[in-house]
Amino acid sequence: MGLIAREIEALGIPTLCLSSAYSITRAARPPRASFVDFPLGHTSGRPHALDEQAAMMTEALKGFEDITQSGDIKTLPYEWLADHSWKDAVMQPAAPGAAGDGSDFRLPRFETPQYQFEADAEVADVSCPTCVFLT
Repeated sequence: MGLIAREIEALGIPTLCLSSAYSITRAARPPRASFVDFPLGHTSGRPHALDEQAAMMTEALKGFEDITQSGDIKTLPYEWLADHSWKDAVMQPAAPGAAGDGSDFRLPRFETPQYQFEADAEVADVSCPTCVFLT
């Protein structure tokens, strides 16, 4: 992410990376980044929480104005849970032989792209130049 962003910036196009992996973003050093302390896969907000998603995107994009030092990361003021207990279960696979006991908190993975709305899938199927590699 950081390498690509720097190359695009070198062409004169400003970039901003949105991340939920602070340490990885810090190591990649994109020209500017906004960080949200949400689980991976939820970088732009909770599923179906359109107001939250719009607010997060608006706040993240303010980074174009707020971030003045290359490599800085702006932490967005949103929390997944106030007590941060969700972090205890992140990326914790189930113990061997413990199938079905609820100890695996990861979301299921799919072989095909998943979309929030059917219209998104239709647009991607018609006009997404990178989605051609997923078929």
